[in-house]
Amino acid sequence: MQELENKKAALELLQNETNEKLNDYKQQISILQKQIEDYNKPALTPKQLDDIQEAIEDAVGSYNFDDVDLYDIELEMDYDGRVQASTINLNETYDLVEIIVRRVHNLFKEADCPTDEEDKS
Repeated sequence: MQELENKKAALELLQNETNEKLNDYKQQISILQKQIEDYNKPALTPKQLDDIQEAIEDAVGSYNFDDVDLYDIELEMDYDGRVQASTINLNETYDLVEIIVRRVHNLFKEADCPTDEEDKS
C-alpha cells in the first residue's frame, strides 16, 4: 500500500512539474506571437502616441452628438406605463470616423511606397 501511495505522489509531483513547464511554454509562445505581430509595425515615440490620442479626443470632443437626426431610437412602454428608450443607435458614424482619420493623418506625412511594377523589376 505504501509503495502505491509513493508512486502516486511521485506521479503527481511529475504532473505538477509538467504543468508548470507547459504554462511556461505557453507564456513563451504568447510572447513570441506578440513579437511576430509587432515585427512590421512602425515604432512610435510616446510623444507621437500622445499626439494620436489627443487628435482622437479632439475629434470626438468636437463632434456634434446632440443632433437628434443622427440617431434611431426605439421606444417601449414599461409596466408602470412610462415610455422609455430601449435602443439608441448612432447612424452617422461615417462623419465621426472621417473627422478622426483626418486629424490623425494630419499628424503624419505619407511615405513613398514602391508600386507593384517597381517591385517586380
